[in-house]
Amino acid sequence: MITLYGIKNCDTVKKARKWLEKNDVEYRFHDFREDGMQSVPLREWLKEFGWQEVLNRRSTSWRALGEEQKSAMDNDSALAITLEIPTLIKRPVTVAGSEILFGFKEETLAAMIEKVTALSGKEMA
Repeated sequence: MITLYGIKNCDTVKKARKWLEKNDVEYRFHDFREDGMQSVPLREWLKEFGWQEVLNRRSTSWRALGEEQKSAMDNDSALAITLEIPTLIKRPVTVAGSEILFGFKEETLAAMIEKVTALSGKEMA
């Protein structure tokens, strides 16, 4: 099962959800604001990809941080601040099996789904 993490009113998340639905891909949506951050594997994402990949450094949330916070950013401080300000996370985050994708590009998401469905022996819709 695919899990899409994000915030429901984010334009990029809306595009990803629309694409998944158009392509008949089953998924579960986890809204950072409504569903909380407790079950989000943020520590694992930061460990595997690093804060530079996980955080959206073009977001208004990032720009609102002080220069001192930005320059001192590391995985530990990123974990603490994203639990407080989840809008810092690059959205959406798509998780399918062991595959994780930050952001949304149709061709990248399609390739990820193809790979995961091929590994599970299912055909993509």
